[in-house]
Amino acid sequence: MPSDHEAGHGGEEAPNRRSWPAGIRGTEQAQSAGGPGTAGPVQWHALPAEQCVRLLQSSSEGLTHTEARRRLARYGPNQIEEIPPPSVLRLILHQFTSPLVYILLVAAVVTALLGEWIDTGVIAAALLLNAAIGFAQEHQAEQSLRSLMRSLAPRARVLRGGEERLIDSRNLVPGDIVLLESGTRVPADLRLLTTIALQIDESLLTGESAPVVKRPEPVAPETPLAERRGMAYAGTIVTSGRGRGLVVATGRETELGKIAAVSREEVQPETPLQRQIGQFTRTIALVVLITVAAIAGVGLARGEDPLSIFTFAVAAAVSIVPEGLPIVVTIVLAVSVQRMARRNAIVRHLPAVETLGSTTVIGTDKTGTLTENRMAVRAIWSAGEFLWLEPPGGTDPEGTPGGHNPSLPKVEQVQRVEELSPVGLTLVAGVLPNEARLMPTEDGAWAGIGDPTEVALLIAAARLGLVQRDVRALFPPVAEVPFEPEHRFSAAACRCDGELYLFVKGAPERVLEMSSFWLTARGPAPLDREQILAAASTMGQYGLRVLAMAYRRLDHEPEDVAELLHPSGLTFLGLQGMWDPPRPGVKAAIAECRQAGIRVVMITGDHADTASAIAAELGIAPAGAPVLVGTQLSALDDDQLREAVRDVDVYARVEPIHKLRIVRALQAHGEVVAVTGDGVNDAPALRAANVGIAMGRSGTDVAREAADVVLADDNFVTIAAAVEEGRGAFDNLRKATFFLVSTSAAMLVALPAAVLLGWPLPLLPAQLLWLNVVTDSLQDITMAFEPKEPELMRRRPRPRGEGILSPVLWERMLLSGVVMAAGTLWLFDQTLEMTGSLALARSVAVTSVVIYQVFQAWNARSATRSIFQINPFSNRYLFIANAASLAIHVAALYLPPTQFVLRVEPIPLEVWWHIVLVAVSLLAVVELHKLVRRRWPLGSP
Repeated sequence: MPSDHEAGHGGEEAPNRRSWPAGIRGTEQAQSAGGPGTAGPVQWHALPAEQCVRLLQSSSEGLTHTEARRRLARYGPNQIEEIPPPSVLRLILHQFTSPLVYILLVAAVVTALLGEWIDTGVIAAALLLNAAIGFAQEHQAEQSLRSLMRSLAPRARVLRGGEERLIDSRNLVPGDIVLLESGTRVPADLRLLTTIALQIDESLLTGESAPVVKRPEPVAPETPLAERRGMAYAGTIVTSGRGRGLVVATGRETELGKIAAVSREEVQPETPLQRQIGQFTRTIALVVLITVAAIAGVGLARGEDPLSIFTFAVAAAVSIVPEGLPIVVTIVLAVSVQRMARRNAIVRHLPAVETLGSTTVIGTDKTGTLTENRMAVRAIWSAGEFLWLEPPGGTDPEGTPGGHNPSLPKVEQVQRVEELSPVGLTLVAGVLPNEARLMPTEDGAWAGIGDPTEVALLIAAARLGLVQRDVRALFPPVAEVPFEPEHRFSAAACRCDGELYLFVKGAPERVLEMSSFWLTARGPAPLDREQILAAASTMGQYGLRVLAMAYRRLDHEPEDVAELLHPSGLTFLGLQGMWDPPRPGVKAAIAECRQAGIRVVMITGDHADTASAIAAELGIAPAGAPVLVGTQLSALDDDQLREAVRDVDVYARVEPIHKLRIVRALQAHGEVVAVTGDGVNDAPALRAANVGIAMGRSGTDVAREAADVVLADDNFVTIAAAVEEGRGAFDNLRKATFFLVSTSAAMLVALPAAVLLGWPLPLLPAQLLWLNVVTDSLQDITMAFEPKEPELMRRRPRPRGEGILSPVLWERMLLSGVVMAAGTLWLFDQTLEMTGSLALARSVAVTSVVIYQVFQAWNARSATRSIFQINPFSNRYLFIANAASLAIHVAALYLPPTQFVLRVEPIPLEVWWHIVLVAVSLLAVVELHKLVRRRWPLGSP
């Protein structure tokens, strides 16, 4: 595990501190930003800073105003082009690209050619309603996303003509000198010229959770981006220190801009729902073609009137096409989108809802996604014993002992250093040489400003009663040595009760080199180096980042800070181990995903040891499981990587191209891949994945633009909820499709049977459209509001080749179709024989289908459970739809306008009872089929 103390120091000098000598402080630095151009393919990180300045024809005083204007005209503004939101026209046209819509358009054209303008109008109305719902949802999602977009770096401090100026960062050009300080965002790619304790958070670019210490020295040309210490990249954040940098790239030529360009070039794969609807539509089209040809062939062979046969064929085609399916698909997905929004997931594209439910692999970043992107002290080792602290938020590294927070003496009660316990002194040594600041929050917790590592030390001490302001009041500093990479420690000389003490914190190996004793429970003793290193190793095994603390008494007040640069004879106090804790609930969410048959893999830019420890803690991979590092991944060709991804669940030190290759390798195995992330480095993989999930709060604009789903709360726990909603959406879509197609199946049996029997047409095209678009759709839409099945997240993912309807539902649909067709034809024939009225017989036939639909809607509520096991009031909309469809149909039977359009007439009361008694048979048959399939399953539900 990394153990170097990488705390940065900057800001104003506190009172009572001695100034640093020039050799310690270096020159004041700052970083600069660049424009959309760069001065050629130069490896800036490998060149000395002075050579970079010469190559860009700049100087230590920066560019002149005239030269800056000339370069701005040449390179253009320093900004990454946003993907413009889709136009209203494009969104509208997008609603008509579904294969099912194509079939309905053909049906509308055919009915228009036949002069059946009422039928044409009904189909057109269905198409327009579908388009309106889809347009409204996608437009709203796009607006929600745009509201999350933020500017990365609106202003920048630069040197122009030797004068410091604050300018719009869009006006930065290559060659500008930019000044950086703690808290600022780097506005362009910079080659650092000077640094003072400069540290930069590059997690959004590299995935590394800890701030990176920066220094101006060049590195080898082949150095990975995450280890280029002499560079500062656009979009990253200065956590501490100061710096000065030369702009070498701006806009789309920055690393951020290049990743954005790659992500936009990635073509999003077709979603499972789109494939399944396409397959389902082709099946329907084939059935329509075969049925129409069969009816026409039989009719013509029997010498029947060609116009009558053509009317039969058109009626069959219209009856088989489920006109209400595009509407119900849109509504089911839109309802799920609203449910997801209530659970903090914003869906940008409707099909992404169902794709989440089909997901078989989730590839997730670590920093800020699985973890909180903040450091917290978890363990303290002093006087030979471990103290495991209660972790904030209740999260715990796997296998660590139960934590507790001991009671320490109040600082104000301490008069002498010797009154503090070894634990107390270890904490004090983490507070005094510390540049961060701590403030209490409204909820009684603590929040800090500065380097996350130093903030963690302050919070740990404060939680145990050693608050920073009180400690510094008891030990007022008289001189301080800030952390520098070459020293690997920081120190503070402080006064207490008339005595002077030097407190040191830093990398364990470095502090041990400076120590001669260690503090035991019985007092100072000769240094036991092996025991201390063993304790540090134990912390490392739990994925903790380790710092060491030591102190000694000083004989005199140092005249110069240089006297403190080489301390010796220190008494080793102890170790503090800290970590970036997992988000609350993440471990349970991952377990739920695994229970649902979804594999979770970690893809991070962080160190392999850290990634492995967090993966073991969260249940992603067992301890000791293989970790594939970015350098190893680069050495693999595509075939080798496809084999590796079968067994590897943790990927560390990866770069953007690595993440993209991992996604593609998983997809090559037929996996449905969802990728989560918040950084610029995630964008290409987010776009290439089957569904990309970005963070809304901490995520970059590039990542949110590339994603299908944006998490408003940045919480991985929301992923499990979104997957559940996605599965629920497909489940309800499957129920709705089964319900709709059951009527089509009944007519597919009934109409050819009537032709073979030589009967007149039992239902006219207008009556079939009435069933499909009005009475069917009213009840079908309510399927979107069905509550999720109890066992939904205990099911395995659906088989990849399975369509919208499972084998069980295909079997049930055909069985239902035969029952409905037989009952409808029997009632039609009985009525025609008894009354001789074809209009009344057709009215009875269409009404019998309406009653069948009421029972079938209840049958469709679950593929496995009996309707008597389902709470009848859990979907109140179904009651309303049942009543509405019956009321509308009864009204149509009695109102002259609809009587004329549908060619129906009122039905005698005694016939109604016959219809209900025949239709209830469907309920009994489906219940029997469910019972059989519960005992002898056939595939997924």
